[in-house]
Amino acid sequence: MLYHGDCLKVLPTLAEGSVDLVVTSPPYNLGINYRSFDDTAGRAEFIEWCKAWAAELKRVLTDDGSFFLNVGAAPANPLMPHQIVLAFTEGPGALFTLQNTFHWIKSITVETRGGEQISAGHFKPINSQRFVNDCHEYVFHLTKSGNVKLDRRAAGVPYQDKSNIARWGHTGGVDKRCRGNTWFIPYDTIKSRENDRPHPASFPIALVEQCIRLHGKGEETRLLDPFLGIGSSAVAAKRQGVKEFTGIELDDYYLSVTKDRLEEPVA
Repeated sequence: MLYHGDCLKVLPTLAEGSVDLVVTSPPYNLGINYRSFDDTAGRAEFIEWCKAWAAELKRVLTDDGSFFLNVGAAPANPLMPHQIVLAFTEGPGALFTLQNTFHWIKSITVETRGGEQISAGHFKPINSQRFVNDCHEYVFHLTKSGNVKLDRRAAGVPYQDKSNIARWGHTGGVDKRCRGNTWFIPYDTIKSRENDRPHPASFPIALVEQCIRLHGKGEETRLLDPFLGIGSSAVAAKRQGVKEFTGIELDDYYLSVTKDRLEEPVA
């Protein structure tokens, strides 16, 4: 189900406990040029706005549900992601518990065992004498209890050293281990931002798919994205064959892009 409107007006219409999984990326309050949203509010006003929609997410989320919150920062404003998650998790009115923190790596350079340096991924270069290029964002895993079981192996990777499969009893003989909290998920290469990614702050479909796998409910997942944008989470839900998807988007053009993407064949 896709809704056109303000999430603070749409979320109260959803039933309590009707969602298993939330994956979303709200506006970051960094002055980004969204079509239908002013991303330049004062910090205190912005935090209160975030707490308002987060309270609604808590209401619609099941007790064993997961809320994956993707938040980036600007080099000159590095505390903002942490201020948001602290507002959600601290104090007598805390809404959630921070269960895991993931680092979404957009671009990385690694050195092989043979000494070769390999670079992969995409990033927006920063022209500055003070700051280095920003190649990652946070994905905060929030739950009501801090004790939600995950399917770590479903979101895992094969062992590099296969001898570890037999050496460690917890493997059960399966060539799959927990991926950990660093996720290298590059953007797809595009030819035209206007045509291929007409949104200033979208995340990759694969990022949402990773959250679906990790939460572990498979096709029975009921997924919500209250800041749908151009529909990466909707496409991920389609690819994973989830039971139910709910998306909310304020901008009519972004919503139309989502609908077009959902008409395309599953990749």
